[in-house]
Amino acid sequence: MQESWRRAVSGLAVASGLLLGPSLPVVGQDGGRIREISITGNQRVERATIESYLAVRRGDPFSAAALDASVKALFQTGLFDDVRIRRDGDRLVIEVVENPIVNRIAFEGNRALQDSVLEAEVALRPRQVYTRARVQEAVTRILDLYRRSGRFSARVEPKIIELEQNRVDLVFEIDEGPVTRVRGISFIGNEAFADSTLRGAIQTVETAWWRLFTSDDTYDPDRLEVDKELLRRFYLARGYADFQVISAVAELTPDGREFYITFTLDEGPRYRFGRIEVRSTVPDLAPEQLRASLVAREGAVYNAEEIEATIQRLTDQLGSLGYAFTRIEPVQRRDREALTVDVTFEVSEGPRVYVERIDISGNLRTLDSVIRREFRLAEGDAYNAALLRRSRQRLINLGFFETVDVRTEPGSAPDKIVIKVRVSERSTGELSFGAGFSTADGPLGDIRFRERNLLGRGQDVVANLTISGRRQNAQFSFTEPWFLDREFAAGFDLFRTKTDYQTESNFDEAVTGGTLRGSYALTENLRHAVRYSLRRTQIQDVDNDASPFIRQEQGARWTSAVGHSLTYDRRDQRFLPSEGYLLRLDQEVAGLGGDSRYLRHEGRADWYYSFAPDWVLNLGASAGHIVGFGGEDVTLTERFFLGGTSFRGFRFAGIGPRDRRTEDALGGNVYYVGTAELRFPLGLPKELRIFGRTFLEAGSLTEIDIDSPQIADSGDLRASAGVGLSWLSPLGPLAIDFGFAFLKDSQDETETVRISFGTRF
Repeated sequence: MQESWRRAVSGLAVASGLLLGPSLPVVGQDGGRIREISITGNQRVERATIESYLAVRRGDPFSAAALDASVKALFQTGLFDDVRIRRDGDRLVIEVVENPIVNRIAFEGNRALQDSVLEAEVALRPRQVYTRARVQEAVTRILDLYRRSGRFSARVEPKIIELEQNRVDLVFEIDEGPVTRVRGISFIGNEAFADSTLRGAIQTVETAWWRLFTSDDTYDPDRLEVDKELLRRFYLARGYADFQVISAVAELTPDGREFYITFTLDEGPRYRFGRIEVRSTVPDLAPEQLRASLVAREGAVYNAEEIEATIQRLTDQLGSLGYAFTRIEPVQRRDREALTVDVTFEVSEGPRVYVERIDISGNLRTLDSVIRREFRLAEGDAYNAALLRRSRQRLINLGFFETVDVRTEPGSAPDKIVIKVRVSERSTGELSFGAGFSTADGPLGDIRFRERNLLGRGQDVVANLTISGRRQNAQFSFTEPWFLDREFAAGFDLFRTKTDYQTESNFDEAVTGGTLRGSYALTENLRHAVRYSLRRTQIQDVDNDASPFIRQEQGARWTSAVGHSLTYDRRDQRFLPSEGYLLRLDQEVAGLGGDSRYLRHEGRADWYYSFAPDWVLNLGASAGHIVGFGGEDVTLTERFFLGGTSFRGFRFAGIGPRDRRTEDALGGNVYYVGTAELRFPLGLPKELRIFGRTFLEAGSLTEIDIDSPQIADSGDLRASAGVGLSWLSPLGPLAIDFGFAFLKDSQDETETVRISFGTRF
């Protein structure tokens, strides 16, 4: 092995001398002609291959320059560890030592990174030619990979095991070292904001015992660049238009285990918006038509995010007005004496551009058609930036991809562009086992299988089994999002549910049935859904002490119902929204066969407003009404029940009509509930994802198709208030609510503490 390294060093020295120094007469003086070429030492490389790299041929004169060029050419092939050329009379002798072939590549000592991850970074492969340059490159790439994962003290040493037939095994011995954490983050030059505030604005965090499920407390140079941009955005959104990050320095402690990061800032003065105008050079487009889309306001603190939001809203409005070929340029004029920024949004005609084609890549499993059908642009359409952004958002909403990158490139002509879509797929299958606890259902277990992208066609299949202290549920669902190649989501559900209502009303309920459903978009934000349900509901295990109004309904009933719903959703996101509103209307009629005859209406409205970062106000209202027809009364299982999560401060079925004697809840035909809730931060690190809530709820449940003095039904207003805590833990969501019912009837059942916790693993 030492001899092999010696030859390599010698060969590299010769090659470097030929490249960097003057031509060396490696074969003696010029003169005479080459009558014969002799090649020795080659085992795998054919003689003809070696001769093809030579700058001389038989019959050529001996030339030191040409032979030096031959040596260089042979070394540059990477096939040889050593090359020597000498003259023996009129014979040219070429002696080569071939580089060995890599037989096997192995990694030792790696635990944090798997072999497959390291193999992807190493350019060398078995059966390739071994060279020191390739090994050094592999070592560098492995070290870079460890540094990106936060292990800056990692060391890699390559070992060569020589085998017969000029083969070698290559072993990378790795000492991963400890994870290099960020011990401290400090700022210099910040006067407007405290260090703690700025730490909350960046992605990198200081290491702490509770940060078990995050890697943001490890040092990453790439993340440091992101942090600089986040700081810039933070200051520009708060009026500091001249802000700069002077430097960001990371210092490693002598033991190589921790980093201290220091940001040096130049905040500059704080600006306000001056004059804000819209100018248009587009024919038939008056600036007054666009002023309603301005987000920024004159006199307000300068905010670069509001400028971007204004451009977005102007682009959307112009697109809706039919102006596909427009360009919006914000021209800013900074007055450093008055500390104001005037902004003029100049709207002009852009070049007429059409979509030549849409290229999709990265989808190894998902069919191209599944991606194309989400686009609001088609090949041949006029290019529209607003529709392209909406298309990207629709792809993200599918949940099939880790990343969605949509870019435009010039097409085959000046008036054509090509849309490049690159996606990175994520796993869409789920086989999970769940466990949890709630004050309503007690302990629960859950087995769930779901595939959200069946066979890459975008179809959704769900099979679920849940067993808890009071409820057992089995369900199978299938959804085809584009039925018959149209934007119509069709599907069906099969279910079997058994619920224990012994605590509230001394009976059990078993429901078996199925639903056929379909939904389609009327507009981008308005969706209509239709359904047909057939179910068998059985009241069973009725206690002897139960209310006579419950005992008389013991047995089974069939319900055949048709329903529909309209949903208008303008929330910024479905989970934990902070802006926008949601409106929903649901109606159902039963009587197409079966035993039940009723007409049910329900409505809900929610409005969200964020008046400070992470401070979100939610105002909501819901109401419902059900009435029997055809001589049929509304039965027990068709009525509404309130309490628990639907009316905090009261137990499930804790309010509404009930039997005075047995105190069994009977449900009601009419309900209404209003909610005001404030979600706010608790001053804890954001990565803990813990936030507080305070709420106020008011409403009532009343009316029943039974005329008896034994039924208590005041219909009075009830109200409750309280606080709550939510934790989006890595093991599942945890919610604790403390509610106090301050408006209630004497027979209502209240609940002070409500706990809900669930997980999947």
